[in-house]
Amino acid sequence: MLNVTYGTTPANPAKRTPNVRLLPAAVGLISFSLMTGQAQAQDQTVEERLATLEAKLAEVEPKASGLEGFSFNTYARSGLLLNGDLQSAPGGPYLTPAGSVGGAVGRLGNEPDTYLEAILNYKQVAENGTKSHYRLMIADSTTSSNDWTAGDGALNVRQAYVEFSNLASFSGIFDDAAIWAGKRFDRDLNFDIHWLDSDIVFLGGLGAGVYDVTFSDSLKSNFSLYGRSFLEFPSDIQDQDITADTDNLILTANNYFGNVQWLINGMKAQENDLRVVGGVTEAAETGLHTMLAYHGDSFFGISDGSFKAAIIHGTGLGAETKNIGADGDLHEDAVSTRVAVYGTTYLSETWRFAPAILAETSEDRYIKGDEYQWLTFNARVAQELSANFEMQYEASWQTMDLTTLGYQGRNSVDGDYSRFTVAPTFKPQVGGFWNRPEIRVFASYSTWDDELETYAAGDALGVDSDFESSQWTFGTQMEIWF
Repeated sequence: MLNVTYGTTPANPAKRTPNVRLLPAAVGLISFSLMTGQAQAQDQTVEERLATLEAKLAEVEPKASGLEGFSFNTYARSGLLLNGDLQSAPGGPYLTPAGSVGGAVGRLGNEPDTYLEAILNYKQVAENGTKSHYRLMIADSTTSSNDWTAGDGALNVRQAYVEFSNLASFSGIFDDAAIWAGKRFDRDLNFDIHWLDSDIVFLGGLGAGVYDVTFSDSLKSNFSLYGRSFLEFPSDIQDQDITADTDNLILTANNYFGNVQWLINGMKAQENDLRVVGGVTEAAETGLHTMLAYHGDSFFGISDGSFKAAIIHGTGLGAETKNIGADGDLHEDAVSTRVAVYGTTYLSETWRFAPAILAETSEDRYIKGDEYQWLTFNARVAQELSANFEMQYEASWQTMDLTTLGYQGRNSVDGDYSRFTVAPTFKPQVGGFWNRPEIRVFASYSTWDDELETYAAGDALGVDSDFESSQWTFGTQMEIWF
């Protein structure tokens, strides 16, 4: 009995030994299970954290890339233009008599104004992928040198529109299309010759349209309807105080065949033919406008660079070849043709060259029998001397023969205008004609035929102006865009 109850030798050794060995095994198994559970919990936390981080990155990335959120763009220039008496001098690319009908000359060392565009953008991407873009552009212009110019400035809203793109429900030829409505500059019809500050063609106003209707890999089109207002024009031959208003509606088809662009516009301004111009009511009520352009990816096939060439033709209200549909005084028989060509290239590692030609001829423009002809040659040359400094040079020559028949009290003139500018220029990084901002100082020499001074009272080159031929002007200017 003692051996069974209190002794050291077990009564049933075969059964007791396994129980003793299973205890530490069970403890180990439980510990392993607990450790595995903790590891799984830790792994799950990491996965959750990664998922949260990825979600935040997905939210931030569109804003960082510009696909969503607010952004700001601008164009601005501001400068001082002085004559030899250290007084403000008249200037601008449109200071010649031909400038009254769109004949621009070179702008370097020839701008006395402050002009700015402040462009605010807000972009969103919907859950279905549709993109929206709201744009507001505010612009101001003044020739005052003062810091506060609210009394003589021209602050206004130039653009306010919404555009949708990548629309989830669009397919077929509209798969890449964008639709818009509001007040805007047309996206593809505001390209210019920068050195003349002249659009080759410009279309803007209130309206709606669709971009990038893709018929094939080689054919893409834009369609739009714009409205422009003609306000308070004289409508009674006997009483100039009696006025009328109307709207010019412009229907546009802008087509691209690779590098070739073909634009056609039809317009109608109801009852604009009631307008009194030159003592008669013969103003146009309708118009046609067309442009054939080529956007080159070399310097006329000669060297690396770029060029653009366009021929523009218009009749009636379409005879304003540059600013489409903007001139209500045009005669019903008005006919105009304009040619624009410019290019950019490097002549050597440090010398850049940008020539431009702009010319127009028009007949019966405002008064039956009138005739306006002008031609501008311009060349901008730049020599890059260091990482932040270059010398810029510009030569501009314009010839004109304007037979006005007394329109708006203007006299007929025939003559030439010439100007040459030297402009030492600083910038953050030289290289190419499009790098901005720039700070420049300049000296310009201008000369013109005496006959041009008789064109109109108050004209920049007129006999009543302090600005005289064969005169130097000096100044400084900044220019920026982004």
